[in-house]
Amino acid sequence: MPWWEVVGWAGSVLVVVSLMQARVWRFRVMNLAGAVLATAYNATFGIWAFAAMNGAIAVIDVYWLWRLRRERSDAAVYAVVEVAPDDAYLRHVLAVHAVDVARHRTVPQDDVVGDDARGDALAFLVVRGDETVGVVLVRDVGDGTGVVVLDWVTPRFRDFTPGEFVYRDSDVFARHGLRRLVVPTAPAGAVAYLERVGFRRVDERAWERSVVAA
Repeated sequence: MPWWEVVGWAGSVLVVVSLMQARVWRFRVMNLAGAVLATAYNATFGIWAFAAMNGAIAVIDVYWLWRLRRERSDAAVYAVVEVAPDDAYLRHVLAVHAVDVARHRTVPQDDVVGDDARGDALAFLVVRGDETVGVVLVRDVGDGTGVVVLDWVTPRFRDFTPGEFVYRDSDVFARHGLRRLVVPTAPAGAVAYLERVGFRRVDERAWERSVVAA
């Protein structure tokens, strides 16, 4: 197969596979790569209508990648809403995503949010506009220590770190009398994320972050 046909097929495959991605960043990156290859292929053979279309798609992808990267740590884009641990909407979100949420818990579910939800649990929704993109659950275990039992992000925004907005404003934890946050067992693949949001490793499994009120 001539090399130019490989380029054309590669571009088409990338565009199709990109449409199967749940993560918004991964979708844009793959779609951009496919559109660039498709643009080059169609321009080489003078198929200008398709070259222009794919060129426009590439420009759109670049714009959205730039915007998503710029908004990644923008507090004006993301907001944190504290809710009761037995809040109906919170329960709904956790129920809808129950299988995925279970993989990101650091302690058993019934210890914090269940039919007998405890009053010492703190619950936060991370929202982007009117879309819920994450949930953080922290349990006050006394002595100024809060255990992070869940830090979950929807698959669409898993390439970002929206949980950082909960930890960025430590006043919310200080107001509840917490002086440190502990992650007893880091979920698989969470090391880079924990480091980004300010946690440090204290042993083979546990991570810790100080609460510093502004």
